[in-house]
Amino acid sequence: MLLKVRRRTKKKKQLDTEEQIQPEVQFEMEILGTVTTVYKFQGMSDFQYLAMHSGPDGKPTSMYDKVLMLKPEKEEFFNRELPLYIPPPIFSRLDTPVDYFYRPDIQHREGYNNPQVSGENLIGLSRARRPHNAIFVNFDDEEIPTKPLDAAVQTWKKVCTNPVDKKVEEELRKLFEVRPVWSRNAVKANISVHPDKLKLLLPYLAYYMLTGPWRSLWVRFGYDPRKHPEAKIYQVLDFRIRCGMKYGYAPNDMPVKAKRSTYNYSLPITVKKPVSHTVSVHDLKQGLGTSGASAAKNPASSRYKLKESIYIFREGALPPYRQMFYQLCDLNVESLQKIIRRNDGTESECTERDGWCLPKTSDDLRDSMSLMIKQIIRSTRPALFSSTTSSEDGKEQLAYESGEDEDDEEEEEEDFKPSDGSENEMETEILDYV
Repeated sequence: MLLKVRRRTKKKKQLDTEEQIQPEVQFEMEILGTVTTVYKFQGMSDFQYLAMHSGPDGKPTSMYDKVLMLKPEKEEFFNRELPLYIPPPIFSRLDTPVDYFYRPDIQHREGYNNPQVSGENLIGLSRARRPHNAIFVNFDDEEIPTKPLDAAVQTWKKVCTNPVDKKVEEELRKLFEVRPVWSRNAVKANISVHPDKLKLLLPYLAYYMLTGPWRSLWVRFGYDPRKHPEAKIYQVLDFRIRCGMKYGYAPNDMPVKAKRSTYNYSLPITVKKPVSHTVSVHDLKQGLGTSGASAAKNPASSRYKLKESIYIFREGALPPYRQMFYQLCDLNVESLQKIIRRNDGTESECTERDGWCLPKTSDDLRDSMSLMIKQIIRSTRPALFSSTTSSEDGKEQLAYESGEDEDDEEEEEEDFKPSDGSENEMETEILDYV
């Protein structure tokens, strides 16, 4: 309803007394009608920057027609003499109005130091870096850590307050004993642990490789894969599904959807950011324990587990994302393993690009995997490849069986929900610790 409120103030004459008489205030309310549609504008209006130039006489002239190209132009259009016109690189970091009211600066706790601002990164988020407890190691670093940071130990001990957390810690220790190098997705597919607790547990048991053949992976403390040729199978393969007309299908025809659309992209500081699951202190203290209907639907033993397809590549199954980080030991195809094992026993040098493998091994693996995926798409959507010649069919034919089990697996993959964050999993994971 639309309500009209009128405030009437009657000022009384002040008598010759020291007492101050308060004015008499009356409110009158009237209902004008009902409102059927309401529009809310939570974001700020768009900025408009006019391309203007001031002449010698001070009169502004428009440069709109000179800088905006409406049709294909010849070389002369780009070689014209024009006044220098540089639009501002950024207008505002926030798209929500903020009531400032000249409030004082935020009072931080004792011992807080303002972050150092460098000239290379003046424009950024309006928060200080998180105090990370993870140890980052580059391929060129000579030494590798043998124990976690004291802050990582204290943080995990503070959070590990129930038997469920201790059980998860022991399970992760056993995983690193069996296999010294793991990706975070592989851990999440083998252990059911809350993502926020895994973020604290991994720096307690392993360090993070930033560059080299084991980049974006967690390595057990004290283990240096650069000194062990058998660590070849733990190297990472950055695989991206190829798309384009030369591969037989356009990006819109791909059966594997992008993790997030560029049209729905939003910064972490925008209004329309997708609402993530809120975790309270009570949830962290309770560990994996659940109650109510959610517990009946998702038991604690598998509530946070991911599917195996998130880190294992199998013949006849499509990856859940267009970009995947696979470890070589998780490529469960015999032909791919033959490519990896071509120099078994003769490894002599570990390089930053190829690790312990032969040069161009990653390229050969990507070509074979892309060919397998093309065959899967061909079998499910033959109309996309109707123009392919028979000679190409003979070149790219792969021997694998397709049946009802594969169809069931594909339907199962469609239900997989991609995680929030960057298209690049390595970038997303690093941002959790900085």
